[in-house]
Amino acid sequence: MATIKPSLAALILGAKQSPAYLAGLFILLLLLAGCQTAKTPDEVTAAFWEALIDGNLKTAKTYATPSSRDLIEKEPYFEDASVETGQISINGPTSSVETIVTLASNGETGKSLTFNTVLAKEHDKWLIDYRQTLINISSLPFNVILRSLQEIGDVLHKQLGRQLPFIEKQVESFGQELEKQLPLIKKQIESLGQELEKQLDEFGRQLEEPRPPDKQSPHPGAI
Repeated sequence: MATIKPSLAALILGAKQSPAYLAGLFILLLLLAGCQTAKTPDEVTAAFWEALIDGNLKTAKTYATPSSRDLIEKEPYFEDASVETGQISINGPTSSVETIVTLASNGETGKSLTFNTVLAKEHDKWLIDYRQTLINISSLPFNVILRSLQEIGDVLHKQLGRQLPFIEKQVESFGQELEKQLPLIKKQIESLGQELEKQLDEFGRQLEEPRPPDKQSPHPGAI
């Protein structure tokens, strides 16, 4: 589409000379604004996933249908990932866009996930149906999901590596505190053993004491 850029002075002069010209100019501006703001399904898909990868949930939700916005959450395993779009399929008010998300691990390009992002047309705008898109992602072959879990494991491993010095300090501190408490614990165990020994001795003495003879009942007919 060719872009017409009349000078500001000419536009003002034409508007003063003819009200019809002003009305036509207003309609033209609306049409140009519509051409600039309308996004194709692949443009919406790319913008949505780029916002989600950047952790910008507020922007990502603006590209999603109102009924599926609440499902959008931050995805930590998408850190430093990249997104590409492929084949587009439009069927009336719905469309799907082939989406390739390449995960990143340790600064290197990792495995890729390929799935269809589903869109719905609402008020002449293409919006991401994130609910249906999640269903498509969950339907990926098991080996693809397994590779994704491996990428998540790598992220967790990195986070654990960062926390390891802190964990080691906590363990060391716990060991020192336990060492301080060890004499008290030993005394408590010894006291418990002595009390148990007393109880066993008392029980043994009760067993050794002779039992009183049982009273014999009189024979029938005895006076």
